[in-house]
Amino acid sequence: MQAARRRLVPMLLLFGLALASGCGDRMPTGPQPAAPSADLIGSLLGATGLLKCSNLPYASTTQTVGTAGGILSAGPHKLVIPPGALIRPTAITMTLRTGLGANAVKFQPEGLRFQVPAVLTMSYANCSLLGKLLPKRIAYTTDNLQILYYLLSLDNLFSKYVTGKLSHFSSYAIAW
Repeated sequence: MQAARRRLVPMLLLFGLALASGCGDRMPTGPQPAAPSADLIGSLLGATGLLKCSNLPYASTTQTVGTAGGILSAGPHKLVIPPGALIRPTAITMTLRTGLGANAVKFQPEGLRFQVPAVLTMSYANCSLLGKLLPKRIAYTTDNLQILYYLLSLDNLFSKYVTGKLSHFSSYAIAW
């Protein structure tokens, strides 16, 4: 019995190797599943979308901010412009965008650049967090809320605020 097993094991190994090597140059006859791509894996593991939020009431504020800096607020969101960020007094408008299903703000004048980064703090207290335990980030977006890139952000899960540094004005929204 032992001798038969000793002969059977090498034969099974050879048979398995022959099957694994393909036994010829034939192409598979049926459809083969696609190999997972890095994009698919990245999107499953990474944060990839805007946080879904209930609408906040419309809010807008305009303030002239000089070289000493200043603070603007629209709804629960706040922008802090540090001293030295602007080279001359500038009228700045911060508008809370509503009716989009996301917490978003827009700043004007569009494209304004800071010498020192400004700090934007956005609330997500009115947002659905079901299944979204990943850290929240502030995303730089188009007017249609397409994410262009993410700002380096710090999420405070307990107070439901996320803070990020911006170097220029445009539209921003909270993402996960």
